[in-house]
Amino acid sequence: MRTHNDDVDWDRWPVADYLADNYRTVHPSDAAVIAHHSAYCRRLPPHGLARSVELGAGPNLYPLILASAVSRRIDAVEAGASNVAYLRHQIIDHPDTSWLPFHALCRRLNPAVPATLAAALAPVEVVHADVRSLPPGSYDLASMHFVAESATEDHAEFADFCRVFVRCVVPGGHLVAAFTENMPGYRIGPESRWPGCPVDIDLVREVFEPLTEQLDVTRIDADPTLPDYRDTGMVLLTAVSAPRARG
Repeated sequence: MRTHNDDVDWDRWPVADYLADNYRTVHPSDAAVIAHHSAYCRRLPPHGLARSVELGAGPNLYPLILASAVSRRIDAVEAGASNVAYLRHQIIDHPDTSWLPFHALCRRLNPAVPATLAAALAPVEVVHADVRSLPPGSYDLASMHFVAESATEDHAEFADFCRVFVRCVVPGGHLVAAFTENMPGYRIGPESRWPGCPVDIDLVREVFEPLTEQLDVTRIDADPTLPDYRDTGMVLLTAVSAPRARG
Protein backbone atom coordinates (compact mmCIF):
# COMPACT_ATOMS: atom_id res chain seq x y z
CA MET A 1 0.00 0.00 0.00
CA ARG A 2 1.37 3.41 -0.98
CA THR A 3 1.36 6.20 1.62
CA HIS A 4 -0.56 9.28 0.50
CA ASN A 5 -0.32 12.83 1.80
CA ASP A 6 -3.46 12.57 3.92
CA ASP A 7 -2.13 9.42 5.65
CA VAL A 8 0.63 11.43 7.32
CA ASP A 9 0.51 13.53 10.50
CA TRP A 10 2.41 16.57 9.21
CA ASP A 11 1.95 18.37 12.53
CA ARG A 12 4.67 16.06 13.90
CA TRP A 13 7.32 17.09 11.38
CA PRO A 14 10.67 17.02 13.29
CA VAL A 15 11.77 20.61 12.67
CA ALA A 16 14.89 20.60 14.84
CA ASP A 17 16.24 17.36 13.34
CA TYR A 18 15.46 18.51 9.79
CA LEU A 19 17.24 21.83 10.26
CA ALA A 20 20.24 20.16 11.91
CA ASP A 21 20.55 17.71 9.02
CA ASN A 22 20.03 20.17 6.18
CA TYR A 23 20.16 23.90 6.94
CA ARG A 24 22.69 24.75 9.61
CA THR A 25 25.22 25.43 6.89
CA VAL A 26 25.06 26.31 3.20
CA HIS A 27 25.63 22.97 1.47
CA PRO A 28 26.84 22.92 -2.14
CA SER A 29 23.38 21.84 -3.30
CA ASP A 30 21.81 24.83 -1.51
CA ALA A 31 24.25 27.13 -3.27
CA ALA A 32 23.41 25.54 -6.63
CA VAL A 33 19.64 25.94 -6.11
CA ILE A 34 20.08 29.55 -4.97
CA ALA A 35 22.28 30.36 -7.96
CA HIS A 36 19.82 28.74 -10.39
CA HIS A 37 16.78 30.55 -8.99
CA SER A 38 18.63 33.86 -8.58
CA ALA A 39 19.49 33.84 -12.28
CA TYR A 40 15.78 33.58 -13.09
CA CYS A 41 14.73 36.23 -10.57
CA ARG A 42 17.29 38.71 -11.92
CA ARG A 43 15.29 38.70 -15.16
CA LEU A 44 12.27 40.11 -13.29
CA PRO A 45 11.76 43.75 -12.14
CA PRO A 46 12.99 44.22 -8.56
CA HIS A 47 9.98 44.08 -6.23
CA GLY A 48 7.77 44.22 -9.31
CA LEU A 49 5.40 41.38 -8.35
CA ALA A 50 2.50 42.02 -6.02
CA ARG A 51 2.16 38.51 -4.54
CA SER A 52 4.27 35.37 -4.43
CA VAL A 53 3.77 32.05 -2.66
CA GLU A 54 6.00 29.30 -1.34
CA LEU A 55 4.05 26.02 -1.45
CA GLY A 56 4.73 23.73 1.48
CA ALA A 57 7.23 26.16 2.93
CA GLY A 58 8.43 23.95 5.78
CA PRO A 59 11.13 25.56 7.93
CA ASN A 60 13.31 26.52 4.94
CA LEU A 61 13.82 30.29 4.77
CA TYR A 62 16.02 30.68 1.71
CA PRO A 63 13.17 30.43 -0.85
CA LEU A 64 11.46 33.29 1.01
CA ILE A 65 14.68 35.32 0.90
CA LEU A 66 14.97 34.68 -2.83
CA ALA A 67 11.37 35.82 -3.43
CA SER A 68 11.96 39.04 -1.49
CA ALA A 69 13.98 40.37 -4.44
CA VAL A 70 10.92 40.40 -6.71
CA SER A 71 7.83 40.33 -4.49
CA ARG A 72 6.09 42.86 -2.31
CA ARG A 73 4.18 40.14 -0.42
CA ILE A 74 5.12 36.49 0.06
CA ASP A 75 2.75 33.87 1.45
CA ALA A 76 4.51 30.93 3.09
CA VAL A 77 1.79 28.26 2.89
CA GLU A 78 2.37 25.32 5.22
CA ALA A 79 0.07 22.61 6.60
CA GLY A 80 2.22 21.28 9.47
CA ALA A 81 1.77 22.93 12.86
CA SER A 82 5.41 22.50 13.93
CA ASN A 83 6.67 24.14 10.73
CA VAL A 84 4.14 26.98 11.06
CA ALA A 85 5.29 27.63 14.62
CA TYR A 86 8.93 27.76 13.51
CA LEU A 87 8.20 30.11 10.62
CA ARG A 88 6.20 32.49 12.77
CA HIS A 89 8.94 32.56 15.39
CA GLN A 90 11.55 33.35 12.72
CA ILE A 91 9.54 36.16 11.17
CA ILE A 92 7.84 37.70 14.21
CA ASP A 93 10.64 37.32 16.75
CA HIS A 94 14.14 36.86 15.39
CA PRO A 95 15.55 34.59 12.67
CA ASP A 96 18.24 32.08 13.57
CA THR A 97 21.75 33.32 12.83
CA SER A 98 22.32 30.15 10.75
CA TRP A 99 20.23 31.81 8.01
CA LEU A 100 22.61 34.77 7.69
CA PRO A 101 24.98 33.00 5.25
CA PHE A 102 21.98 32.03 3.11
CA HIS A 103 20.86 35.65 3.05
CA ALA A 104 24.37 36.83 2.19
CA LEU A 105 24.58 34.41 -0.74
CA CYS A 106 21.11 35.35 -2.03
CA ARG A 107 21.98 39.05 -1.88
CA ARG A 108 25.37 38.57 -3.50
CA LEU A 109 23.71 36.79 -6.43
CA ASN A 110 20.81 39.23 -6.63
CA PRO A 111 21.37 42.69 -5.09
CA ALA A 112 17.60 43.31 -5.16
CA VAL A 113 17.33 41.10 -2.05
CA PRO A 114 16.85 43.50 0.90
CA ALA A 115 20.02 44.39 2.77
CA THR A 116 19.21 42.60 6.03
CA LEU A 117 17.71 39.20 6.77
CA ALA A 118 14.93 40.80 8.80
CA ALA A 119 14.04 43.09 5.91
CA ALA A 120 14.01 40.16 3.48
CA LEU A 121 11.54 38.32 5.70
CA ALA A 122 9.35 41.36 6.39
CA PRO A 123 7.05 40.76 3.36
CA VAL A 124 6.34 37.17 4.47
CA GLU A 125 2.91 36.15 5.75
CA VAL A 126 2.73 32.64 7.22
CA VAL A 127 -0.44 30.87 6.07
CA HIS A 128 -1.43 27.73 7.97
CA ALA A 129 -3.26 25.83 5.23
CA ASP A 130 -3.20 22.88 2.87
CA VAL A 131 -1.70 24.03 -0.43
CA ARG A 132 -4.52 22.24 -2.24
CA SER A 133 -6.94 24.85 -0.86
CA LEU A 134 -5.25 27.75 -2.70
CA PRO A 135 -7.58 29.47 -5.18
CA PRO A 136 -6.37 29.31 -8.80
CA GLY A 137 -4.71 32.40 -10.24
CA SER A 138 -3.92 33.99 -6.88
CA TYR A 139 -0.21 34.75 -7.34
CA ASP A 140 2.28 36.27 -9.75
CA LEU A 141 5.05 33.83 -8.78
CA ALA A 142 5.05 30.44 -7.07
CA SER A 143 8.00 28.51 -5.78
CA MET A 144 8.15 24.99 -4.36
CA HIS A 145 11.14 23.23 -2.85
CA PHE A 146 11.29 19.50 -2.14
CA VAL A 147 7.54 19.19 -1.51
CA ALA A 148 5.51 17.30 -4.12
CA GLU A 149 7.92 14.34 -4.22
CA SER A 150 8.26 14.14 -0.42
CA ALA A 151 4.56 14.37 0.46
CA THR A 152 3.38 11.09 -1.06
CA GLU A 153 4.48 7.74 -2.44
CA ASP A 154 2.01 7.93 -5.32
CA HIS A 155 3.08 9.34 -8.70
CA ALA A 156 -0.47 10.43 -9.56
CA GLU A 157 -0.65 12.46 -6.36
CA PHE A 158 2.78 13.93 -7.10
CA ALA A 159 1.41 15.12 -10.45
CA ASP A 160 -1.67 16.53 -8.71
CA PHE A 161 0.51 18.62 -6.39
CA CYS A 162 2.43 19.91 -9.41
CA ARG A 163 -0.83 20.95 -11.08
CA VAL A 164 -1.88 22.80 -7.92
CA PHE A 165 1.50 24.55 -8.00
CA VAL A 166 1.05 25.72 -11.60
CA ARG A 167 -2.58 26.72 -11.29
CA CYS A 168 -2.11 28.91 -8.22
CA VAL A 169 -0.43 31.55 -10.41
CA VAL A 170 -2.04 33.83 -12.97
CA PRO A 171 -1.70 32.85 -16.66
CA GLY A 172 1.88 33.68 -17.55
CA GLY A 173 2.83 33.62 -13.85
CA HIS A 174 6.35 32.64 -12.88
CA LEU A 175 7.33 29.23 -11.50
CA VAL A 176 10.55 28.11 -9.82
CA ALA A 177 10.97 24.72 -8.18
CA ALA A 178 13.41 22.13 -6.92
CA PHE A 179 12.79 18.39 -6.52
CA THR A 180 14.89 15.71 -4.88
CA GLU A 181 15.71 13.19 -7.61
CA ASN A 182 14.87 9.48 -7.23
CA MET A 183 14.27 9.70 -3.48
CA PRO A 184 12.29 6.85 -1.90
CA GLY A 185 10.82 7.12 1.60
CA TYR A 186 13.27 8.88 3.90
CA ARG A 187 14.16 9.31 7.55
CA ILE A 188 14.75 12.48 9.56
CA GLY A 189 16.52 12.11 12.87
CA PRO A 190 16.85 8.72 14.56
CA GLU A 191 13.28 7.46 14.19
CA SER A 192 10.79 9.32 12.00
CA ARG A 193 10.03 7.99 8.52
CA TRP A 194 8.33 10.02 5.79
CA PRO A 195 6.97 9.26 2.30
CA GLY A 196 8.94 9.76 -0.89
CA CYS A 197 8.03 9.46 -4.56
CA PRO A 198 11.02 8.80 -6.84
CA VAL A 199 11.02 11.31 -9.72
CA ASP A 200 13.61 12.22 -12.34
CA ILE A 201 14.17 14.93 -14.93
CA ASP A 202 12.10 13.14 -17.57
CA LEU A 203 9.08 12.70 -15.29
CA VAL A 204 9.23 16.31 -14.13
CA ARG A 205 9.35 17.49 -17.74
CA GLU A 206 6.46 15.18 -18.66
CA VAL A 207 4.27 16.54 -15.86
CA PHE A 208 5.01 20.22 -16.54
CA GLU A 209 5.12 20.39 -20.34
CA PRO A 210 1.30 20.41 -20.78
CA LEU A 211 0.92 23.07 -18.09
CA THR A 212 3.66 25.58 -18.85
CA GLU A 213 5.62 27.57 -21.41
CA GLN A 214 9.31 28.57 -21.44
CA LEU A 215 9.95 25.38 -19.46
CA ASP A 216 13.57 24.83 -18.45
CA VAL A 217 14.47 21.70 -16.47
CA THR A 218 17.97 20.75 -15.39
CA ARG A 219 19.59 18.67 -12.67
CA ILE A 220 22.53 18.56 -10.28
CA ASP A 221 24.26 15.53 -8.81
CA ALA A 222 23.76 14.22 -5.28
CA ASP A 223 25.41 16.28 -2.54
CA PRO A 224 27.70 14.11 -0.38
CA THR A 225 27.62 16.68 2.44
CA LEU A 226 23.90 16.01 3.04
CA PRO A 227 22.41 12.99 4.86
CA ASP A 228 22.03 9.91 2.70
CA TYR A 229 18.43 10.12 1.48
CA ARG A 230 19.24 7.51 -1.21
CA ASP A 231 18.62 10.19 -3.84
CA THR A 232 20.63 10.83 -6.99
CA GLY A 233 20.59 14.63 -6.94
CA MET A 234 18.10 17.43 -7.56
CA VAL A 235 15.93 18.52 -10.47
CA LEU A 236 15.59 22.29 -10.92
CA LEU A 237 12.80 23.99 -12.87
CA THR A 238 11.75 27.39 -14.14
CA ALA A 239 8.72 28.13 -16.31
CA VAL A 240 5.68 30.32 -16.76
CA SER A 241 2.16 28.99 -16.59
CA ALA A 242 0.46 28.40 -19.91
CA PRO A 243 -2.50 30.66 -20.79
CA ARG A 244 -4.63 27.53 -20.94
CA ALA A 245 -3.23 24.46 -19.19
CA ARG A 246 -3.51 21.42 -21.45
CA GLY A 247 -3.35 18.80 -18.70
